[in-house]
Amino acid sequence: MGSSLNGSTGSVAVVEAESWWRKCFLLLWASAAAIKLLVASQLPLFVDEAFYWQEGQHLAPAYSDLPGLTAWLTRLGVELGGQHVLALRLPFLAIAAIIPWFVVRMSARWFGEVAGWQAGVLCLLMPLSGTLGLLAVPDVPMALAAVLCLHAVARLLRQVNAFNAVELAFGLALGALSHYRFLGVIGMGLMALLLLPQGRRLLRDSRVWMALSVGVVAWLPLLAWNADNHDAGLRFQLLDRHPWRFHLEGLFFLLIQPLMVTPLLCGLLWLVAWRGGREPGWSAPMRYFALAGGVSTAMIFTLGFFTDIERISFHWPLPGYLALLVAAPALLAGWSPRWRRLLWATMAVGLVAAMGYYAMAGSPGLRQSLADNKFYPRNFIGWEPLAVAVRDELAQMPEGSRLLAGSFKIGAELGFQLGDPDIAVLPHALNDRHGRTAQLALWGLIGDGRSEVPQLLVVNPADQRFRDLLVRYHQLCKWFGPLPGPKTVSIDHGRQRFLLFRLPALSAPQPGPCVTPAIAWVDTPLPRQVVGDQLEVTGWAFKDGVGLRSVEVLLDGQPLQLADYGRALDVRAVWPASNDPQHPHVGFAAQLDLSAVPAGTHWLGLRLHGNDGSSEDWAQQRIELRR
Repeated sequence: MGSSLNGSTGSVAVVEAESWWRKCFLLLWASAAAIKLLVASQLPLFVDEAFYWQEGQHLAPAYSDLPGLTAWLTRLGVELGGQHVLALRLPFLAIAAIIPWFVVRMSARWFGEVAGWQAGVLCLLMPLSGTLGLLAVPDVPMALAAVLCLHAVARLLRQVNAFNAVELAFGLALGALSHYRFLGVIGMGLMALLLLPQGRRLLRDSRVWMALSVGVVAWLPLLAWNADNHDAGLRFQLLDRHPWRFHLEGLFFLLIQPLMVTPLLCGLLWLVAWRGGREPGWSAPMRYFALAGGVSTAMIFTLGFFTDIERISFHWPLPGYLALLVAAPALLAGWSPRWRRLLWATMAVGLVAAMGYYAMAGSPGLRQSLADNKFYPRNFIGWEPLAVAVRDELAQMPEGSRLLAGSFKIGAELGFQLGDPDIAVLPHALNDRHGRTAQLALWGLIGDGRSEVPQLLVVNPADQRFRDLLVRYHQLCKWFGPLPGPKTVSIDHGRQRFLLFRLPALSAPQPGPCVTPAIAWVDTPLPRQVVGDQLEVTGWAFKDGVGLRSVEVLLDGQPLQLADYGRALDVRAVWPASNDPQHPHVGFAAQLDLSAVPAGTHWLGLRLHGNDGSSEDWAQQRIELRR
């Protein structure tokens, strides 16, 4: 009777725990969905999202950078909801909302109902998965494809039937239409199966191979695109973007993972990967989750020492983490209550911080506070003010004038803002580095400056390294001849700065020496320097072709004082190609009296006046005035 009573009490405790965790999951899932809708509606379009929108406006089976699914989803979003960032992202938000439910279902089936709801909460709180869907990127459908394949394989390990094979086929096809990187997910999944005796038996079943065959067929559009375009996509994804030589920057990839996942959860997932494949009492499907996630993350961590270090890659292990999340509650149960509470707390803080970053990127006031910080979200910012300025400039130009963008980023972002997916783009190293040149060429959007109608050229000086800026300006001169004085569009204290040039119709470059925008540098004070009432500002500035008439010092965007410009300061050792006629007299200095200026944070800038009548505002830098 005592045993029966104890069993009954235990069952009640399990039911209560299940009910509590189910309520936690449902509340968190609904809250996260609402918050993501709000943030996604305010967050400016990321440059890659804009290009996927552009691809979606040119529907095709596949593209130079990706298979077709991401572009198709962006097209679906704007067709249903109109030309708005939230509409574009809605399909991705919907997909991201489904993924935690699959994690719940898998974990509950193999580890119990309580573990299932806990795994779902882990999925919602982990920053990498918790923020999924805020951006319209291929990782969203690829994550869904990964969990579909995990779910199907786990069921196939228990019972091979047509339904499970069809689910596997669908997941493989979805992944093939999402990203080249899904090849790695497939490879790691197969390796995990080979490590299990039951997995090796499963791979001998004809129904599994039929599912794999469907997955292979789904790659055909991408293979056909590459066959027709000299393997441009494959070369970029597998060769061009990766150095394929050992580099220690891979350590940074490893160190950033605890931040992206939160430290204690990261430790728990690595523990699952280390122990799960041989945990006593675990069935083959249970071990498969641990092995698939462990093999995947270990391989990606190893490749991090040999692969791309220029573009964002911290999200690559997500499919492996999702597999490990399924089994994580089983090991979490062995932790002390104190450590479990600390894990949940750190995950909540991590998710709030990640959501906060995106919210900051959508808030002009908060963004400005990071204008001189390395975390400033430059690839999100400035496109709406730029579109307003572009419309204004085009309205003042002859009817029929066309727009010409300096890089794919400007072309795609302005395309979305103006509803024009056919903005011509100049050749640029950025187009090559992001694998977009071949696609732009297929659309006939690579421009060379020749035009029968006037053009408005839009460039962003920050699209190349500062030391390469003059080389880029000289390249523009080769295409167009001497450049007219630009209109400057400055956002967030000049951290994002665009130059707009009104160009006449051109059949050949105009004659004359190369005239470029101005280039400047402030030697003193240093950025973020603490200054007093008396401040000396020194530096140099030049403008190729015509030189500068004067340099004006600005404080908080307002003119403060003319600098003494024309001091002897030879910078031609750094800028040997410069043809400013005033070399070597391009230095400037100004002695500022700030006694009437309130103490606190201020922004120091320059206004550069050219001998051709042009005027350009240079980027500002933060100073701290203290008394």
